[in-house]
Amino acid sequence: MTRPAPTCDPAVATLIEWFAADGADFPWRRTRDRYAVLVAEVQLQSTQVARVVPYFEAWMDRWPSACALAAAPLADVLGVWQGLGYPRRARNLHLAARQICASGWPEDDRLTELPGVGPYTAAAIRCFADGAPVLPHDTNVARVLARRFPDGWPGTPDGAGWAVGQAFMDLGRAWCTARAPRCESGCPLRSGCRAADAGLVLEVTPPRRRQSRFAGSFRQRRGFLLRELTADGAVPIDRDVEAAASLVADGLARAVGAELMLPERP
Repeated sequence: MTRPAPTCDPAVATLIEWFAADGADFPWRRTRDRYAVLVAEVQLQSTQVARVVPYFEAWMDRWPSACALAAAPLADVLGVWQGLGYPRRARNLHLAARQICASGWPEDDRLTELPGVGPYTAAAIRCFADGAPVLPHDTNVARVLARRFPDGWPGTPDGAGWAVGQAFMDLGRAWCTARAPRCESGCPLRSGCRAADAGLVLEVTPPRRRQSRFAGSFRQRRGFLLRELTADGAVPIDRDVEAAASLVADGLARAVGAELMLPERP
């Protein structure tokens, strides 16, 4: 969590000014609706921004509110999700929408009680929907902090929570990247960056958890089976018994006799 800053640190002011002039325009940045922010953040988990944009827009057109999503069959939700990967995210988003529609949003310190919402997503909701002065700590933010603010974040000015959070995302994605940081190509925070001055940018970068290979993996087999299931409505369980059992265990399908079927289908 960031702390309010009585005066704005020069580097923070530069970051905010840079974002105001050059910040990327994404559809989820045109709203402060909590539900829209939740949808975007769940879709963006482990998925590239450019790939998410059309999914987010189609999703919000179809289910513009938590209650609209809550009323939809999970089978339809999984079908629209196809192509984003990690379908448990869709199931959790559907469950979260049902909880929000039934009981309202939890208090700020209890947002992680929503299915699929961890500390990062909870902070993102507070920052990107509510404008709270909190930094959602993903790999981009952790990397920028380690390189440019090794002594800690100097503080977010009053009313700048949303801009600071979004600026960090853009800086980490476009400039302060993991493997090929563009330190000498116009990085807006290059001046005063001790890691760059010392030539230690990569050395001070927090290690990333390596993602397992997708091709030939069990995750790919699950994806193939779920894709076929959403297209046909039912597939034989013996098509891939292990993957079928995994989908059933995750609540993404149901076993009916020898067939695997979509949830919530008569």
